[in-house]
Amino acid sequence: MSLLRCFVAIAWLAASACAQEYPTAPPAGMKAILTLRGVGVQIYNCTRQAAGPTWTFVAPDAKLLDHEAEVGNHSAGPTWTLKDGSSVKGQVVVTQPSPGENAIPWLLLKAVATGGSGVLTKVEYIRRTDTTGGRAHAVGCDAEHLGTTDHVPYTAVYTFYTSTQ
Repeated sequence: MSLLRCFVAIAWLAASACAQEYPTAPPAGMKAILTLRGVGVQIYNCTRQAAGPTWTFVAPDAKLLDHEAEVGNHSAGPTWTLKDGSSVKGQVVVTQPSPGENAIPWLLLKAVATGGSGVLTKVEYIRRTDTTGGRAHAVGCDAEHLGTTDHVPYTAVYTFYTSTQ
């Protein structure tokens, strides 16, 4: 086997191992164009389900920070909107449990709509990683509390990807 073929085989194996270890990684060829920190809450309603009262996810409500400067927000949809006037709406394609206790999962989302003019109009994928908090509480939702809302603090890192620059 030639040295080039060995190198290609090793690179392919390494890429396969990384994809299995990090299933929320974006597809090959995607380039990160923006990374922001989300700080806010995950909103849940106490609803009646077949198994009994359960916290049901409603929406996120978070500030998007570039270092410590607020540059936008993250809201229902899920949608990310920046102060430059651009926005992107995503749809979950991969979920990976967070390594952190009581943290919401890591996600890979595909952009399904963009708006305005600005950096988010180029986005094809969004990755949520490094989450802390945000999981629905294990208690507090019972027949007595149906219809109540709970706001659970969370943080996450959002990385936005495109195949073009």
